[in-house]
Amino acid sequence: MTDNKVGSSHDTAETRPLTLLGLGAMGAALGHAWLAAGYPLTVWNRTPGRAVPLAAQGAQVAGTAAEAVAANRLVVVCLLNDDTLGETLDGVDLAGKDLVNLTTSTPGQARARAEWARERGARFLDGGIMAVPPMIGAPGSGASVFYSGSRALFDAHGEALAVPAGTAYVGEDAGFAALHDVALLSAMYGMFAGVAHAFALIRKEEIPPKDFAPLLSGWLTAMTSSVHQAAAQLESGDYTKNVVSNLAMQVAGSETLLRTAEEQGVSAELLTPYLALMERRLAEGHGDEDTTGLIDLLVRRTGG
Repeated sequence: MTDNKVGSSHDTAETRPLTLLGLGAMGAALGHAWLAAGYPLTVWNRTPGRAVPLAAQGAQVAGTAAEAVAANRLVVVCLLNDDTLGETLDGVDLAGKDLVNLTTSTPGQARARAEWARERGARFLDGGIMAVPPMIGAPGSGASVFYSGSRALFDAHGEALAVPAGTAYVGEDAGFAALHDVALLSAMYGMFAGVAHAFALIRKEEIPPKDFAPLLSGWLTAMTSSVHQAAAQLESGDYTKNVVSNLAMQVAGSETLLRTAEEQGVSAELLTPYLALMERRLAEGHGDEDTTGLIDLLVRRTGG
C-alpha cells in the first residue's frame, strides 16, 4: 500500500498535462486541485457551462470527449455512473491512454471496465474516493482515494494522483478499490444505524442530545478496538480467542435492549437483524465465541 499526502507541492516544470472528463461537484473539485498545483488540464463535460470556472483558472475546454481524450495520455474520468462512462467513451480511441476511473462503481463493474479498457489498448486504474468535494485538495482534510488495477499506471502518475487526495494502492485486481470503498461505507452506515437508535432512545426524555453526544462518541471510539480483535480471529480461525463477552452472554442480554426500546416507544428495526444473526449463530452451537462468527453467516448467505 502506498500513501501520499494531500496537496503535495509540485514543480510546474515537472508536471505533466492530464484530461478530466466530468465536472460535477467532485469532478470540479478535482480539477481545481490540479490547476492550483500547476498541472495543465484539459476538461470536458456534457453540460459545457460547468467548465467555465475551470477555464477561468486556466483549463483548456474540449468540445467533445474524444477531443479531450486525444489531448493527453493521462485521462481521469469522474462521471455519474458506469453506464455514463461507457456512453461517454463509446467509440473514443483509447489506444495508448492511461485511464483512471473515479466514477463510483461496484467491484464487478470495475473488473469489467478494466477488461474493456485493455481490449481498447489502454492501461486502467480504478479509484474509490473516501471524501466529499470540500475535502479535495485541502491539506489535512483526511481525503483519500483507494486505487487498484495497473500498478505501472499508478507508479507513472503517482504524483499527479496524490494532488487532490492521499492515495493508497490496494492491488492489481481492479475491483479492490471499489471493494475497499464500499466495505468502509457499509461499516459507516452500520454505525449510523446504531447512532440513530441511541438518539431515538433518549429523544423523548429530558436528556439534551448535545450532552449525550460526547458520551456516544467516546463509547463508539472505545469500541473500535473490536475491529482488530475480529481481524485477528478471522486470521487465526479461532473465534474463541480473547473473548470477553461471549455470544451466549450477549444474546441473553439482548432482551434488555429490546425491552428498553419498547418502553421508550422506539422501533427496534435497526437492531433486530443483527440480533437475529446472533441468535442463529448461538443456535448452531457457538455460544463460547465472539460475534466474529456472524461474518461467516453473512458470507454463506451471499455466496450460497
